[in-house]
Amino acid sequence: MPLTLPDRLPAIDLLKQENIFVMDTSRATSQDIRPLRIVVLNLMPIKITTETDLIRVLSNTPLQLDLTFMKIKSHTSKNTPIEHMQAFYKDFELLRNDKFDGMIITGAPVEHLEFEEVTYWDEMTDIFRWARTHVTSTLYICWAAQAGLYYHYGVPKYPLPAKMFGIFAQKPLDPSLPIFRGFDDLFFMPHSRHTEIRRQDIEAVTAPEGSHEGTHPLSIIAESEESGVSIVMARGGREFFITGHAEYSPLTLDTEYRRDLGKGLPIDVPRHYYRADNPDLGPVVTWRAHANLLFTNWLNYYVYQETPYNIESIH
Repeated sequence: MPLTLPDRLPAIDLLKQENIFVMDTSRATSQDIRPLRIVVLNLMPIKITTETDLIRVLSNTPLQLDLTFMKIKSHTSKNTPIEHMQAFYKDFELLRNDKFDGMIITGAPVEHLEFEEVTYWDEMTDIFRWARTHVTSTLYICWAAQAGLYYHYGVPKYPLPAKMFGIFAQKPLDPSLPIFRGFDDLFFMPHSRHTEIRRQDIEAVTAPEGSHEGTHPLSIIAESEESGVSIVMARGGREFFITGHAEYSPLTLDTEYRRDLGKGLPIDVPRHYYRADNPDLGPVVTWRAHANLLFTNWLNYYVYQETPYNIESIH
């Protein structure tokens, strides 16, 4: 089934060239079906690229999805045309009274700052609180995963001596979970970050007295010997915190690497990414199949199977 996207969204033409089935709003309104409502808070600088990456991995489900793009009012994107933002994005304030079956919150290039120093932190925490009562299941990605764990559970982040940059093998710790249905014993995920969260801090989190979340509300469900904690689950799957970028396209790390080189920034060759570790030979793509499966399983088992038919019943 297709994704329903705003008319004229640039990703539509790009993805049709890849034989991915998408339809614009005009066509979708003629169908008598209750699509899943998914909202994306896109904090990445080059928003069109992130939109396309996310739509690509969401497109393999048989479910029909209706995507809405959210932006924060307290920050103006410098790398995306204002006309694009005005045409395809809505301020959080305009969506505050709406409910959604699923939500994705992306990473952001603000890792060097303490959370409270981020200029839009107050609005972010408002959205974090809102999502708990207005969304069935939320995916927090990279910086958003660290921010969500810090805000909801007090889990700190730590600076890394060097950027965690490359494709790293991840191990599912509970293969019986529906999120891992169809997974192999190992799967691969891109990482591109300067900070980390640590297992001991996550395991130390306990639920407040009277909470319905159990003694330990956070479950580490995937991790890597090289890149550390990979996926944390909370509230029975109503929240997933993913420290990597499963949604990345094959050339995203290459673009980041060459961008930093061009700026004269200290950057190592992304690990386990290029053929023979040689940028001139191009990347070996090892993560796309599991990335598609991850998003499909999330949509099926934690959104579609859990969300009420009457979306207003979400609480």
